Amino acid sequence: MKEGLGRKMWLLCLSALMCGVSSGVSSGLDRTHRRHMGLHRHRGERGKEGQVLQRSKRGWVWNQFFVIEEYTGPDPVLVGRLHSDVDSGTGYIKYILSGEGAGTIFVIDDKTGNIHATKTLDREEQAQYTLTAQAVDRDTNKPLEPPSEFIVKVQDINDNPPEFLHGPYYARVPEMSNVGTSVMTVTASDADDPTYGNSARLVYSILQGQPYFSVEPQTGVIRTALPNMDREARQEYDVVIQAKDMGGHMGGLSGTTEVKITLTDVNDNPPKFPQSVYTMGVSEDKVPGEEVGRMKAKDLDMGENGMVEYRFLEGDGMSVLEISKDSETQEAVIKLKKVVDYEKKKTYTVKVEASNPHVDPRFMAWGPYKDTATVKVSVEDADEAPVFTETSYGFEVEENAPEGTVVGRVHARDTDTANNPVRYMIPRYTDLGQFFSITPEDGVIKTSRPLDRETQAWHNISVSATEIGGHHQDAKVRVNIKVKDVNDNPPEFATNNEVLVCENVVPGKLIETVSAIDKDEMAHRQYFHFSLPPEVANNHNFTLKDNKDSTASIYVMRKGFSRMTQDMYFLPIEINDNGVPPMSSTQTLIIRVCSCDSKETILSCNVEPFILPAGLSTGALIAILACIVILLAIVVLFVALRRQKKEPLIMYEEEDIRENIITYDDEGGGEEDTEAFDIATLQNPDGANGFLPRKDIKPELQFPMRPGARPVANSVDVDDFIKTRISDADNDPTAPPYDSIQIYGYEGRGSVAGSLSSLESVTTDSDLDYDYLQSWGPRFRKLADLYGTKDSEAEDNS
Repeated sequence: MKEGLGRKMWLLCLSALMCGVSSGVSSGLDRTHRRHMGLHRHRGERGKEGQVLQRSKRGWVWNQFFVIEEYTGPDPVLVGRLHSDVDSGTGYIKYILSGEGAGTIFVIDDKTGNIHATKTLDREEQAQYTLTAQAVDRDTNKPLEPPSEFIVKVQDINDNPPEFLHGPYYARVPEMSNVGTSVMTVTASDADDPTYGNSARLVYSILQGQPYFSVEPQTGVIRTALPNMDREARQEYDVVIQAKDMGGHMGGLSGTTEVKITLTDVNDNPPKFPQSVYTMGVSEDKVPGEEVGRMKAKDLDMGENGMVEYRFLEGDGMSVLEISKDSETQEAVIKLKKVVDYEKKKTYTVKVEASNPHVDPRFMAWGPYKDTATVKVSVEDADEAPVFTETSYGFEVEENAPEGTVVGRVHARDTDTANNPVRYMIPRYTDLGQFFSITPEDGVIKTSRPLDRETQAWHNISVSATEIGGHHQDAKVRVNIKVKDVNDNPPEFATNNEVLVCENVVPGKLIETVSAIDKDEMAHRQYFHFSLPPEVANNHNFTLKDNKDSTASIYVMRKGFSRMTQDMYFLPIEINDNGVPPMSSTQTLIIRVCSCDSKETILSCNVEPFILPAGLSTGALIAILACIVILLAIVVLFVALRRQKKEPLIMYEEEDIRENIITYDDEGGGEEDTEAFDIATLQNPDGANGFLPRKDIKPELQFPMRPGARPVANSVDVDDFIKTRISDADNDPTAPPYDSIQIYGYEGRGSVAGSLSSLESVTTDSDLDYDYLQSWGPRFRKLADLYGTKDSEAEDNS
């Protein structure tokens, strides 16, 4: 409150002072004006006399006017006074003010020349105004003096507090920094005039954040004020900085901002194991790669500074254990490197070291950045599966061996202390054909049925061993059984191709070399032997020569083969494999006689027809076929044209076929209203007499209605009217149509409305009166509107 009161008093004093200055300046200006106005007038007179011809100087000399900003008094502020020497006080001079703010912000008394500011001015919005003053004759508005410009400056007061335009601020500084380490610089701005007084002279101070931080009063640089600030103890600080104008003196305005300072981490903490000794256990049935346990060294630092690496230093467990790090949890993971055996060794010990890979040299003297712990791993006994003496077994057995033949034996033992007996079995999915069986007690494998090497040469099965009385754990081993070959398949031709021979072949010519194959294995120095059976050994057509290399050559013995006589020959050949026991077979070689040219090039091996005349070439055959196709096309076209002939448009009298017409009176009483008409009733009665009036025009002759045919207008039952119209139609030979007309006389018995038929109606030139239809009720309103409208239109046209 005291500060505000002092500020108000200071403003009042400053305002009074500025007003005094303005008045003094105004008085001085009045004197200057009078002096220069006289000079101007004197020079003007001399110009009139013609003695001196010079450019007239302006009579007004202006200095700057000043007005204090933010003035809130009850009366307008007097800025200054304008006065001219030509003004004698009689009131004939009129002062005019123009320029920036003239008439709105600044007003002038046109008689006295006093200028007042009517509004509160703000230097921060506009620091000065340029105005133009002029003295004119009040009656004629003629200028008495040339116009002259002057400036009104707005004088600054301390009305704007300092502001931090970019706050709040965020800064980071490493922990353990020395005292005076620069954190950041904050800067405030003041909208007041920095060239006038101390309104914009700022001083910075810290309101919150001692004793950790300080700020330089003139620059706003924030620095650390305490040594060894530890991030692990406190990481964030909220600091409040104040900026005060007027050089920090009493009465100045101030502004504040918040600065959030975060201590960044440095590697000032070594890793530390929470325990000096860790105990872990691993079962002997675990396989290499399985996890044994985890341990973690804690490091209070963050990020890269808190990273920890682990390694084994010493211990007998280094041979069976390995260590790695989980990158997500920063834990040391100890895994099994080799299989452990409870019966051989029950405990292992290893020493683990944890260290920081990144060390800050500034804090090396604080101690070693590493720690160690001892890990004791105990091996746990487990009920292990039996172990086979071999990793895999291989046996051989001859094919076609009888059922029960021994193939071989597998053996497994229980490695546990109990040493329980083992039972064996063959999983069926490894021996789907069930070729083998095994004795459960001793593991002897036997055949269950004869084997065929040619069907399956190898059998790969598995044998499972299970400990009796254990936890039903089993061990499996692979057993590969090879089926030994027995010579039980006869040889046969390697290929079954036909042999082609020309009709003019030369005797003694080699026509084919045959070879054989055998599904059995060929022994060393074993080959196939070829020969002709005794029944064809003395044939006169072909002969055979065994080449002693599992092949045989076929030769021709004569010439003069003819396809017309015999086009195919069958030569049986006996093949022996010389195996143990020997197997032989008789294969038939097919020899086909072909037509060849003089160079023994085969032309055709098929029997050609001899019924065509000599000299008929392929071109002649194509020409004959083309003629046949053309004739067939002509025939098809002729038949199609015949079918497209139109039927005669005129129907003869004997072709006048008309069927009986059955009409269904759906509105009547059903089957009672259905009538059939004979075909004779449909004939035109006037056609026999030769008189056949036209049906497409209205006949000129109209038979008058019989007297009394008009129904009564008020009659509800129209039965008489319908009968009359039917009689008129029957007796009028010129009224179409001439066929019988089925009249729907009634809707059925008991109908209140009577008939709905309109067949008797005349569409044109009707002289009937249908006004009575209006009285038939709403059901006949549509009919009444139809005919009533036509009647009314006819009356209107008439």
